[in-house]
Amino acid sequence: MNPIHKFTRKSLLSLANTSRKTRIVGAGALALALCAFGAVATAPITQDDSNVQVVSVSEHLALPNLADQISALQQDEQQFIHEERVRSGDSIGTMLGRLGVNDAQAQNFIRSDKLARRLLSLKNGKRLQAETDENGELLSLRATLTDKNSEPTTLTIVRHGDSFKASEAPAKLERRVEMRSREITNSSLYAATDANVDGGSIPDSVVGEIIKMFSTNIDFRGDLKRGDRFNVVYETFWLDGELVKTGRILAGEFINRGASYQAVWFEDPVTRQGGYYSLDGKSLKKAFLKSPLEFTRVSSGFANRVHPISGEWKAHKGIDFAAPTGTPIRAAGDGTVDFAGVSNGYGNMVVLKHWSNYSTAYAHMSRINGLRKGAKVTQGQVIGFVGSTGWSTGAHLHYEFRVADVARDPSTLKDLMAAPLSKGELARFRMAAAEMNHRFSLLTPGGNAMAAR
Repeated sequence: MNPIHKFTRKSLLSLANTSRKTRIVGAGALALALCAFGAVATAPITQDDSNVQVVSVSEHLALPNLADQISALQQDEQQFIHEERVRSGDSIGTMLGRLGVNDAQAQNFIRSDKLARRLLSLKNGKRLQAETDENGELLSLRATLTDKNSEPTTLTIVRHGDSFKASEAPAKLERRVEMRSREITNSSLYAATDANVDGGSIPDSVVGEIIKMFSTNIDFRGDLKRGDRFNVVYETFWLDGELVKTGRILAGEFINRGASYQAVWFEDPVTRQGGYYSLDGKSLKKAFLKSPLEFTRVSSGFANRVHPISGEWKAHKGIDFAAPTGTPIRAAGDGTVDFAGVSNGYGNMVVLKHWSNYSTAYAHMSRINGLRKGAKVTQGQVIGFVGSTGWSTGAHLHYEFRVADVARDPSTLKDLMAAPLSKGELARFRMAAAEMNHRFSLLTPGGNAMAAR
């Protein structure tokens, strides 16, 4: 009988190096067996030659002490998470009781602390989550507070030693992308959006944005007819399974009397500028507002006139909008502040540089809204307020539209489109547009929409 030798791991390695005719097979199996059984394990060493002596190796491995591990786990502090919903007639005591909280100090803190006491305003069905130790002492408590007039917040109460601290922070909402399709069956857009075709109606706020997006091409009071249809992709924000608010429309498509109109929201990740574009990358936004403020009347147009102060007959190179002092003045288009300050007869004045060689000027302001040269402004942003500074006989806004620094009548340029996308922006837009076009293709005719969550 062949002898059996016991080797240590070190001697085994030595054996492998000295015997070139011997090879070890099943090494993985050997290791697995040793780890699995923790006792005497043997593995044969096969031979390349029938005359080579077969050697078996055995090694004793100690099993882990399970009793020590269990004891260590039992010494750790145990923590428990409980979740409940507010019920009708709940008090602080009953809510905490159902949450497994047996902590008079926590109850007293919630009743006495101004912020923590807001838990009492939670409506039925709202969720609370508590963390306790094994004795029922409160470690932390969380609840979401919602208000129609503000964004939802998360109220957190945390134990710090023998005291508690309450804090409030914006709630983390779940963003979803909804896809809906509808067909006009009775010439009413709102009736179509109320139809429970795919599990829910389309919010009125989304319908209103659809009208704004396509109103330059479609008269929604008279152009709609049966058989028209539209697709819309929009954001919704949820909290604890409940809809909190709708977000932006990401894309829309409207087929009216056989003609198709599309709009895709694109915000360039580099410039952070956003707007709606057609699928070929053309902006759907007009370059400039028709008026930089809500005015009561035009007191002087772009024409020759008798100057109200000098009495001379001369060209009036802008449009005067009569409005009460303090009326907000808005930037007619996206641009950069080229001048903000006092300019002789213009009084308090702001000049904005826009894309290409366009610029706009706003004069006689009562005050400028904190602008400095070089600052970026967006269309519709309040840049100042109506006044009567400089050579002025009454509160009004003097508005000039300039091309290459030459004043032009803005009414002749009313159809001017916004700045086109640059090559880099256009490349990024095409990727976004391709995704939205794919979503349109998923919305089947007849209003059988699919939802992507």
